[in-house]
Parts: sequence; C-alpha cells; structure tokens
Amino acid sequence: MKRLIQKGLMFGNLVEVSSPALIERYNRALEHLAGKRTTLTDFHIDISGYSPEIGDELGDDRYLNPNGCNRQFVLLTTAQKTAPLLNVTFSTSRGVLKQFIDANEAQLFALTARDAVAGELFNSVYEVSNPARLLDIRRITIEGDTIGGHVADAAKLGQMIDRFRREPTGWRDDVLIADMIGLAKKTGDVTRVPIALPKMTFEQANFWTSHFGGLYVFRDATYPAVISVLPRDSLGKLPVDQMMDLSQRNVIADWLDKNALVEPIVKARGMDSAAVLRQKMDFILVEAADTLNLDLGNATRNDLRKIAQRLGADLPEEFLGLARLLGWVEGGGDWPRITSEHPAYFYTLRSRSHKDHDLVNMLLSQLSPLDVRQMFITHKELFYASYATWSDRKRGYVADFLEREYQVDKAGARAALFGGEPGMDEAERPEPKPAPRMTDLVGPWGAVRKARK
Repeated sequence: MKRLIQKGLMFGNLVEVSSPALIERYNRALEHLAGKRTTLTDFHIDISGYSPEIGDELGDDRYLNPNGCNRQFVLLTTAQKTAPLLNVTFSTSRGVLKQFIDANEAQLFALTARDAVAGELFNSVYEVSNPARLLDIRRITIEGDTIGGHVADAAKLGQMIDRFRREPTGWRDDVLIADMIGLAKKTGDVTRVPIALPKMTFEQANFWTSHFGGLYVFRDATYPAVISVLPRDSLGKLPVDQMMDLSQRNVIADWLDKNALVEPIVKARGMDSAAVLRQKMDFILVEAADTLNLDLGNATRNDLRKIAQRLGADLPEEFLGLARLLGWVEGGGDWPRITSEHPAYFYTLRSRSHKDHDLVNMLLSQLSPLDVRQMFITHKELFYASYATWSDRKRGYVADFLEREYQVDKAGARAALFGGEPGMDEAERPEPKPAPRMTDLVGPWGAVRKARK
C-alpha cells in the first residue's frame, strides 16, 4: 500500500494534527469517548476524527467505531468536512457527517476554537449480530457537544435566563443569578452570541454495509431488495421482498431494469462512450496479461494492443464483448447482442441520475471488478482489498494510471464517467417505467433473460 500512499491514492486529503494544543484536545475527546489516549506527537485524521496512525498505535482500527454500528466522531476543525472517511461500515456515514458540519459550520467553527467537539451517529439499533438487524436501521441521529459541555451549558443558561425574565421575583433570586453568572463565564453571552448544536436526523433507506461480507440494501425502491456478496442462503430470512447475491446476474439485471436504476453508457447523454469503452478494455487486458505473467512493458495502449494480439483466442469474453460494442459505436460493426449472462454486460452500464446513483455505481463496480478506475472511485474498500491481491506489475500500472489520469482532475473524471450530480428534481425516487415498447425490451444487447426457476 506504500505506493498508493505516496501517490496520494490512499489516506489522501486527511487533516494533519501536530499542534500540542490540538493533540491535547483530541486526547480529552478520545478519553471521553473510548477511555484511551495517544502518545503520538503528530498524526492525521479523517472526517470523523479517526486516525490510521493512532489505530496502528492502539492496535484497533475501530477505536471510534467499536460495534461497527454507531460511529463516534471527534471534530477539531471544520476543515475535516473535505476529508475522506476511512474504515467505512455504512456507505451513508460520510454524507451524514458532511451535512452535519455544513449545516452547523458557523457554530462548529466557534466551538472548535476553544475545545474539541465529540459525538456519535446513533442508529436505531446498537448491535448487528445478525443480518436481520440491519433492516431495523431506519434513520441516523447525529448529535455532539464540546468535551467541556458548552452546548449543554448554553442550553441550561438559556433556560435560566427565560426563568429570570419570566418570574417576577427572579431579580431577587441570588442563587439563580449566581448560577447564571457562573455559566456565563464559561459560555459567554448567549443572548448575543447563541450557542446551539441541534440534533439532526437522516433517513437511511438505501445503503451499503460491510457487515456479513457486504450487503446492498434497497428498501426505498419500487421493488425493494437486498443484494449480498456472499451466498444469499447464508443470510437467513430477511424482512424484504427479494434477496439476491452476486451470482444471480440475470436476476440482478432484471431488478435494476425494473427499478429504472441504470442506463447503457452508449446511450448516456454527453458521454464519450468510445473513450470509456477503450479504457475498460485496457484494464481487462492488463488483468489478462498479468494472469499469464506477460510483460506489460510501459503499459501504453500500443503495448496493450500487442498483448491483445498475443492472446488471440485467449482474449477474455469481457474484452471481446466490449470490442464488439466499440465497433458499433464507431460505426464499423453490427449492433452486438450482449445479454445479462455475458461477462461484459455490467461493464456496459452506469447509474441513471437519481438520489442513489453513488450506491448503484458502487454495486456495478462489484459486478464489473476488472474496471479498476470505477472501483477506485465508487468502492474504495473493495479497491484496497483487491489491490492487496494483485501482482506488483498490476499494482504499478493501476497506481500510475490513477495518478496520471484521475488525480489531476477528480471532478472532471467523475462527471465524464457518471454524469453530473443529480439536481433536486432528479433526486427523487425513479417512478416505475411505462409499458415498454418492443425496441426497449430488445435494446442494444437483446432482452434481459429471466432467471430460471
């Protein structure tokens, strides 16, 4: 992983903590949340305040997420909102933290000037010992306060001020006045500079979780379902209409289509589908050459073309399917028939523009694992786990490519591959599709075949 770290592809954009004052604040927060302290004199933290260096020091990567369910956080600065979230167990956690910081940025800026803010993302469950418990999670509530309790004290002082103003004899209540003065020394004048950090609640209908080998939960869909990385029988009975696993390609393809969640990249508006197809084919060739221990050379497109010629009849089906589609796009071939059973099928799709487009693209990357660029962008946990199993040749090629082609313009690369962020009107749940025409059923690759019962 050292190569990824050096190129800024892992642990990138973390916030450095090296000031003795900030380190002491962090230690106070860490002791408050987990009963632990760090002896490090500098480290880096993500959006939740988790530090990989401290995790290594403590021998516990989950020191801020002990049960893998209700993540704790430490905010030293509002600059953390641009940092990534490491050791993700729920795909929604970073978005919740970022919205919390954005909505309370002025208050958090003032509070973190004097102390660390600590808190927790509360789910409606406290443990996930079995898969069915995950389906009980309906919403996330996030709340926080400084270690010194400034928010709670400000609320208490506000109540005292209201009582002082409301009661006719309040001005003669020496105990009340003394308490107000004592709290005001700590909080400041809350009548002029209010301190408030309200609880915020977020619905968690659709999400990915790393628990039980990886699950995609779609409850807020026209046809609700759970998609498992592991065999679905290993999950037991779940309170959902449909359960699938990644081996059921036909069923997943049919489900994605019925819910209007995906679109073919060759039909995507504003996309250079030919360039995207060529790059996907390059990644497939790199994997094929690496499997056969072929020299990748400098891994230029010419080098990869020579490798394709050497492979000949051994070219992967994924490559051949995308090559036929590329031929059609460039006007030099017939319309290809690529059904959901074909290994190239999920490489030809991307999410439509809707509120769960990131989650759907994440699922598609799991179904098309040779497209390492999409995997890195949409599913970093899967990327890092896959990277650890690759040869040094493939690691070098992928790291160099991502540094050269993705790091220089991340937003541009995401927009080119997945389109712009959906607007408010586009973020609504997709409606069921109207009755399809015959051309829609057949499409560019033939009809999606139903799974045999």
